[in-house]
Amino acid sequence: MDFIDEARIFLKAGGGGNGCCSFRREKYVPKGGPDGGDGGKGGDVIIRVDEQIRTLLDLSCHPHTKAKRGQHGQGKNRTGRSSQDRVILVPKGTLVKDRITGELLADMVNQGDSFVAARGGRGGRGNARFASSIMRTPRYCEEGEAGEEREFQLELKLLADVALVGFPNAGKSTIISCISKAKPKIAAYPFTTLSPNLGLVDWKGRDFVIADIPGIVEGAHEGSGLGLRFLRHIERTRIIVYVVDMSPDSMRDPREEFMIIRQELGSYSRGLLDHEQVCVLNKCDLDEARSSAREVAAFIRAKGLDVFEVSAITGEGLDLVLDEIIRLLP
Repeated sequence: MDFIDEARIFLKAGGGGNGCCSFRREKYVPKGGPDGGDGGKGGDVIIRVDEQIRTLLDLSCHPHTKAKRGQHGQGKNRTGRSSQDRVILVPKGTLVKDRITGELLADMVNQGDSFVAARGGRGGRGNARFASSIMRTPRYCEEGEAGEEREFQLELKLLADVALVGFPNAGKSTIISCISKAKPKIAAYPFTTLSPNLGLVDWKGRDFVIADIPGIVEGAHEGSGLGLRFLRHIERTRIIVYVVDMSPDSMRDPREEFMIIRQELGSYSRGLLDHEQVCVLNKCDLDEARSSAREVAAFIRAKGLDVFEVSAITGEGLDLVLDEIIRLLP
């Protein structure tokens, strides 16, 4: 399934049914009074969270949703039937924004959360409603109100406890495949991961959700690389795990790599730097990497972070990282 985390949708609620203009026509009642019924209410369009939904793919492919209008009123004071509401299902973590103003209208994070996005029109009143001592035979009725027609921007922010962040090919996908049952694509070229991967980790009686965020590069907060498309998925996480490539084949010094990643997160949102943070020096099974890891770890510890030397390939050191994560999680 393709991972789609943005969608523009167009919603139209149902219009109300028209009121009826009618008079009693019965044997022996030659001048019956008005008996036109009211029109039914148009259906609302409701956005609702369903935990079985993981992506906005369906809404991206089918952006138009329209509810049915209410039935018209009928004679003998019969009210038209109201139309059923149309329900749109979205994943947890969906933001609903007004497409024109950008205003945030709903932040939907819990199973069953609902938001009435477009309200159906009220049904028109039948002529029986207008009868009075002055006007005994009203020959008019109301038309039903039109339903609301609105345009929204949906954005998905993943709900995960832990986010793995780092440059492309730092080993994030390998780590998440080792500690969870997630099976991301892994290869030795940049941007192997083109969408976030979620994995459920069960460690020492505690479980948490971890997200592998696609590679961040310099200038990501301005849209470089995969940039803004995935940085927002980090905002809801509780712990940020920096994954730094210690391989001698890396194009950057590990200290520079760490500082660039941290700067990009802070430039996107200062609040990200207030999250609990841990740093993982990956690929330390290589001799050259192991020899330089101590110096790099000292540099990062001076910034206030705990540092762990690991090898995602062999699994070495990952148990200590998991211990630290469950210690930090509330």
